[in-house]
Amino acid sequence: MEALTNKVLGFISDTRFEDLPDNVIHQAKRCLLDTLGALLAGSDTPVVRIMSSFAAKHFRGTGATILVSGERVSPVGAALTNGYGCNALDIDDGYRMVKGHPGACVLPVLLAASESVTDLKGEDFLTALVIGYEVAIRAGLIRHALYQTYHSSGSWGAVGAVAAAGRVLGLEKNRLRNALGVAEYHAPISPMMKGIEKPSMVKDSIDWGAMVAMASVLMAQEGFSGIEPLFSESPDREWIEGLGNEYLILNLYFKPYAVCRWSQPAVVGILGVVKQNDLNPQSVSHIRVRTFEAAAALSCDHPKNTEEAQYNLAYPLAAALIDGQVGPRQVLPPRIFDDSLLKLVDRVEVEVASEFEKVFPQKTYAEVVIHTEDGRELSSGRVEPMWEPPHGLPADDDLEEKFVGIVEPVLGPQKVQEISKMIWDLEKMEGIKPLISACIRGQSFKK
Repeated sequence: MEALTNKVLGFISDTRFEDLPDNVIHQAKRCLLDTLGALLAGSDTPVVRIMSSFAAKHFRGTGATILVSGERVSPVGAALTNGYGCNALDIDDGYRMVKGHPGACVLPVLLAASESVTDLKGEDFLTALVIGYEVAIRAGLIRHALYQTYHSSGSWGAVGAVAAAGRVLGLEKNRLRNALGVAEYHAPISPMMKGIEKPSMVKDSIDWGAMVAMASVLMAQEGFSGIEPLFSESPDREWIEGLGNEYLILNLYFKPYAVCRWSQPAVVGILGVVKQNDLNPQSVSHIRVRTFEAAAALSCDHPKNTEEAQYNLAYPLAAALIDGQVGPRQVLPPRIFDDSLLKLVDRVEVEVASEFEKVFPQKTYAEVVIHTEDGRELSSGRVEPMWEPPHGLPADDDLEEKFVGIVEPVLGPQKVQEISKMIWDLEKMEGIKPLISACIRGQSFKK
């Protein structure tokens, strides 16, 4: 089975930009726009403010940049802090069958590693990003097949992040093998459902996975050895043998709302009922949600912080009903403490629908039934989240609109437009430093 690991090492080391199909290159740009947008928007959250201070004190250095503050810390510290930023708003992309977020693990590490490379070309950055996604998703498939416990994204995302960083740093194959093994061994094997039962800043361990990944690459550079990576244990050879032919990055979902993906079908449902019936929130007596078991495990309590607002089923419905959207503003103070929202939270009841549970995680369905004060019963019917593959994916304009909407309040319209243009033309750029400079608040572009 060592041949499977060798296949992965060859894919990481030998894939050229010219080898990537046009649709994969285009998808990589879409993923970069979306995940970088999540990182930039997440930079103004309480968790990132805490971690920026932590990294400045305990990960001192000048090797990499915390976005959007521009603080310089060590590459490990930057990967850790920007990892928190990527998932701070829970608005980053995901892959259904690993129940997690590959991009938010890969991008912070790739950014940190790229700052150590002189004039890394845009096409090299995009190639490494694709490699990171492909390896991360396969690592997630293998880990979930080998272990019963539902592990968080950092447990397998760290392996993909090593692939991306190892590529741009030019690790030869033996050291790359060790880096992958070090990351797998040290990655956070975090009990995801425990984090959902009591939401906190630890969330999906994406941040810790990013920190482990960056450290693993640097350790391997120094000669540190690791275990044989998990690819040799893959129960399905096709997952590995498909590398370079089947690009799983094309099957990602994207998130229009800043809450857990499991609550998003219900958000779609309630917005649909409101639109179809021109419903006044004041006329709602109670709301019943039918969904799958994991979504039903989300809290319906009043949120006390951003994380509790995101890992919640009732609160996003209240926000959608009153505000018509569930964006960064809706999951941050002071909005999460608004009495008009919290009164609606108390009117939500949830039940597990057996027909929806049977198809999870392949499909994530919900039905929302709104009961009104005048006796009406208004149902959404069966719905699933927006922006699902293969047929519901967002257009480029949709992702662009999302990017502008969440990043403009942080960086302003001029920088938002400049960043977007760079991303869509990234393969033409001779270096990525201008992109990083554009993502720093108050700093002029460095051409």
